[in-house]
Amino acid sequence: MAPSTSLPFLLLLGALLAVALLSSAAEPEAFDVRRHLSTVTRYDVARGSNSMVSAPSISDQCRVIHLNLVARHGTRAPTKKRIKELDRLAVRLGALVNEAKQGPDSDSLKKIPSWIEGWESRWKGRVKGGELVSEGEEELFNFANRVKERFQGLFDEEYHPDVYSIRATQVPRASASAVAFGLGLLSGKGKLGEGKNRAFSVLSESRASDICLRFFDSCQTYKDYRKRKEPDVEKQKEPILEIVTSALVNRYHLNFTKQDVSSLWFLCKQEASLLNITNQACQLFNEAEVYFMEWTDDLEGFVLKGYGESINYKMGLPLLKDVVQSMEEAIIAKEENHPDGTYEKARLRFAHAETVVPFTCLLGLFLEGSDFEKIQREEPLDLPPVPPQTRNWKGSVVAPFASNNMLVLYQCPGKINGGKVSQDQNSSYFVQVLHNEAPVSMPGCGNKDFCPFDEFKEKIVQPHVKHDFDVLCKIKKPVVTEEPSSFSSKLSNFFLASFSRKGYHVKAQDMKTEL
Repeated sequence: MAPSTSLPFLLLLGALLAVALLSSAAEPEAFDVRRHLSTVTRYDVARGSNSMVSAPSISDQCRVIHLNLVARHGTRAPTKKRIKELDRLAVRLGALVNEAKQGPDSDSLKKIPSWIEGWESRWKGRVKGGELVSEGEEELFNFANRVKERFQGLFDEEYHPDVYSIRATQVPRASASAVAFGLGLLSGKGKLGEGKNRAFSVLSESRASDICLRFFDSCQTYKDYRKRKEPDVEKQKEPILEIVTSALVNRYHLNFTKQDVSSLWFLCKQEASLLNITNQACQLFNEAEVYFMEWTDDLEGFVLKGYGESINYKMGLPLLKDVVQSMEEAIIAKEENHPDGTYEKARLRFAHAETVVPFTCLLGLFLEGSDFEKIQREEPLDLPPVPPQTRNWKGSVVAPFASNNMLVLYQCPGKINGGKVSQDQNSSYFVQVLHNEAPVSMPGCGNKDFCPFDEFKEKIVQPHVKHDFDVLCKIKKPVVTEEPSSFSSKLSNFFLASFSRKGYHVKAQDMKTEL
């Protein structure tokens, strides 16, 4: 091993041994690999025993008037690219077993787990992937029922798409998640089928222009950063992959490569998350190795999607502005005494980890110590601590399947001081942030989860809105050139002029056919 890499390698080896010692001291039933699958973790597993009760800091006299939801799609099948990787892994495992059989040591064959010989991918032969699976549908459907139960007064109104706006990206798993959520939210509200369902609208922007939910697709600055940074991330993961690979080779007497181990870890995540199988690929890794492999995934998410660089979250500015604008419009409606059913009460969005993670960072969640001040100054943050050290940034917590941030806007009848309401004050508005349905503290608001709306805007939102998305992301505005009028446009203008001369006021868009 080269001298330049020996020190970090030995430090990692020492950390691995420390994790192993801690693991052996823990109770056997305390460890569940399904809780350590980074962003492939199932939502119900990630939520664990989170309380569904609102924080006690909220006065009984406060009333929810608006809800913003930013959610990731539910559990999905492997993508087409990953299906091919698993097909290659099946071939590779067959070759490794054959190689071991031809070796001189027949006893070493006993070390090979029985499932490996003849193993084939559950997704073999599939040419498409990435779709929402039934477990993902249930995640969103059940989530919607909990939201409806938790905020009963908010969803009493007759459904209208302008009152309960449901939006999704054009990627099928995101729009399918929106549908599953809508079915849960509006069950019993219509006349369709035994569940008395009703039809509802899901709005989507074009993938090419959706800067609110797919800003990462439009931001050239981010694309350049990611392309430049991906090789560095792979180098940072390499020492751990070397250690784990060496351990697996010694344990099972198969000549695994680092790529083999990487693919086996991916297989473990798919089996545990989608199939609830933990006694095959996952059992290849001991508890300490699982912690380290999980860390490599979390490192990648941190650097390429999270706090690793400010462009990762600054590009989410259009989404943050959209959230704040919707809350401001709800406040105006309340102040002007608009009747219920005439203004938007919920804006529900369904997208991707690449959407939820930057938005979580914009809110300043899951930071270590004084890191919030650093991101306000857009300074780089340290990488997540390596196991056995604890860390706030874990993909299984920040962005599992169906992960979500809910920003709940409350109207209170006066100024709140220590949980008490002063009746001689005008109405006050507060924001509560729920991450995966649990109240979470906001460092920008004195580590409170119930923050005055004006303070939320000043301390958390304002430092980000100084940026312009087009400038930040190097978006070039299209040059509009005036083209010669076509015969049809000349004919349309002739009729418009004729109607105008006769005293009719006709707008050009009124001449278009509605489809």
